[in-house]
Amino acid sequence: MEDRQRKEIALRKILQSYGKVAIAFSGGVDSSFLLFYAADVLGKENVLPITLTMSMHTKREREETITLAQGFQHIFVEAEEYSMEGFVENGKERCYHCKKGIFEKILREAKERGFTIVADGTNFDDLDDYRPGLRALQELNIQSPLKEAGLTKRDIREISKERKIPTWNKPSKACLASRIPYGTKITPQAIAMVEACEDYLWDLGFISCRVRHHGTIARIEVPVEKIEALVQHREAIDHYFKSQGFLFVTLDLGGYQMGSLNLELKDRGKDG
Repeated sequence: MEDRQRKEIALRKILQSYGKVAIAFSGGVDSSFLLFYAADVLGKENVLPITLTMSMHTKREREETITLAQGFQHIFVEAEEYSMEGFVENGKERCYHCKKGIFEKILREAKERGFTIVADGTNFDDLDDYRPGLRALQELNIQSPLKEAGLTKRDIREISKERKIPTWNKPSKACLASRIPYGTKITPQAIAMVEACEDYLWDLGFISCRVRHHGTIARIEVPVEKIEALVQHREAIDHYFKSQGFLFVTLDLGGYQMGSLNLELKDRGKDG
């Protein structure tokens, strides 16, 4: 039996043990896979997708969750993230404070609807990055069945493709707060600038991109093989980014790196 088959068997057993489950649903590759897989195992009536309404997720992403969750009982919860001091101050434990606050809300909403188990889309690969939010999930007893079954991002994409889950090749997206360096206060204005600029690049065809917000400086990351193409739009990008409030627009010659603002912490051995 192949390794991936063993993982799928493990996942089905885990989901069956739940009986019914509420899922923190962002519309990304992992949570979409979990939603559809759980519905296959448990039936749609026993799966409750809960989506957070927060400025850290783009309007484009919120609209995608509505389309993906058609046929499910789908609810939205206001995150109220700017009321979380530990989040706004943006220390290295930002993700912990944010996850703790928003999953407490998700748990309350789920229990009010008769769902005592809440799961998220954390996968096995997530253990390799600096993710203090995982500690919050453990403290709140949030289940991570993909991680528990040993499923990697590659496994999830491959199985999603086989099952015709539409997010199988969707680019990875992270909370917009991850574009703000640790120690820099998170503001609605900064998040809006990042969202607008990334949407602009998306519309130009740069689907895998990040705009890192360094005060007056925007640092663009795209895959190395896309750098030459991006330079062809140099003047238009420079004009648009400055219209959104940046004074300087730069291109990272190292290319796109997921979690690049975590690299300093990992290099120091603080990957928790």
